[in-house]
Parts: sequence; structure tokens; C-alpha cells
Amino acid sequence: MSNPDAEYEANYDSFIAEIKQTGEVWGLCTDEDDWAVCASSAYEDTDVMPFWSNQVAAQAQCVGEWAVFHAQAIPLEDFVNDWLPGMHEDDVLIGPNWDENLEGLEIEPADVAAELDDEAQDSDA
Repeated sequence: MSNPDAEYEANYDSFIAEIKQTGEVWGLCTDEDDWAVCASSAYEDTDVMPFWSNQVAAQAQCVGEWAVFHAQAIPLEDFVNDWLPGMHEDDVLIGPNWDENLEGLEIEPADVAAELDDEAQDSDA
């Protein structure tokens, strides 16, 4: 029997490691520049924007009702400087490397920013 929480934590850890390595984050967007958003399964009246650490994982979600979307890269610098603060202001959570059922952790943007910032400081040492 697998532990989904441990799997979700592992997905988050790989999300952080991979986006730092590649310098990009992958979201899902339409040709009209509408980005994929889901209702939170943990918090009422809260939205979650799913992001993936690679194009293949993001594109794999573009089926069924999400077939209108395509994987779109976001430079990590833009993600950290623009997306995370904007999502924090809008009370939108991040869904990092969600699985094929669109399930996983729901993380505060400030926590992701802090994790990326900590890592940047660690690599400067």
C-alpha cells in the first residue's frame, strides 16, 4: 500500500530540484492565454494553479476536459519575481508536479518562494 502523502512530498521535492536545474516551470495555458486552475481539495473557496517541472509531465495533463490547454514554459526568474507574489496576493495555491489524477500537495506561493530562495542562498555559499 503506497503512502500518497510521501509520494506528494517526493513530487514536490523533485519539482523544486528540477526547476532549479532547468530554470523553467511548466504550466497549462490556452491559446487565449487562460491558465489552468483547479478548486482546492483542502480549502473552501480557494484555487490552485498546477505547475510541473518538465514539459512531458505538463503536456500529459492536456487530455479530456483539459485538451484545450497546452504546456507552456515560464522562466524561473519570472515565476519567482512575478507569478509567486501575484498568486500570494490572489490567495491562489500552487499544485507542484501533480499526478495524472491532478492530485498532490497544495502549497502557499510564499513557501515555494522561500524554498527557492533558501536553495539559491545555499548554492552561493
